[in-house]
Amino acid sequence: MPFGIKIVPQNNVGLRETLGKYRTTLDSGMQFYVPFFQKIRRVSMAMKPLRLPNYSVITKDNADVSASVTLNYHVTEAVKYMYENTDSVESMAQLVRGHLRDIIGRMELNEALGSTARINQELSIAIGDLTNTYGINVDRINIDELTPSRAIQEAMDKQLTADRERVAAIAAAEGQARSIDLTTKAKNDALMSTAKAEADATKTRADAEKYRIDTIQDALQSADQKYFQNQSIEAFKKLGENPANTVVVPSDQAHEYGQIPVIGKLLKDQLH
Repeated sequence: MPFGIKIVPQNNVGLRETLGKYRTTLDSGMQFYVPFFQKIRRVSMAMKPLRLPNYSVITKDNADVSASVTLNYHVTEAVKYMYENTDSVESMAQLVRGHLRDIIGRMELNEALGSTARINQELSIAIGDLTNTYGINVDRINIDELTPSRAIQEAMDKQLTADRERVAAIAAAEGQARSIDLTTKAKNDALMSTAKAEADATKTRADAEKYRIDTIQDALQSADQKYFQNQSIEAFKKLGENPANTVVVPSDQAHEYGQIPVIGKLLKDQLH
């Protein structure tokens, strides 16, 4: 009976079938089989990437989000992978989508958009080991992007613009308030400086006046009787220089005031 030869590449296994029924698993290398009665299927055990196309997910606050997921998987049980499921990869993809909808469905939009790392972790835990079910293990899973619908994006853009305008208005108001505070402080400082200068000037004038009075008082305390008599004579002299003034003096001091020319003349006129 002639034999056929089948090469099973490295990192692959061969599944030998006899009359369409699985018989045994073959390692990589050269394998023999009986043509027409037997067949060897090759199954790659290497890691493969898979990108799940964008699909709609609804958040807790009823926002429509488009999710894109990339994962890496490899076959762990070739028999389960090949014979116990019609399409193990599609079944795995549907399981991933279902868990992702459940996780994001428990989050609000803003929380979901800012928690991709957390979603990745929860999704990996939820999927777990699929070996017993699909003969597959998911090695890595990552959410590439979560994109809100166009209507939600437009609303978010409007909200962002409004927030920026509000922040700008607050900044402008704070700047104006700061300017008013600085202007008011400058005016108050100027008023205080002016008031202090006036107070210092008043004090200086008061000190000068006090010094003048103290000097006069000191001089008067040291002056004798002749000084005061001389002052009286000078005063009568100024009064007597005006013909309209009448000067009355004590008779016992007339000889002293007679020394003043005008008063002396008046006294002489009175005696004659």
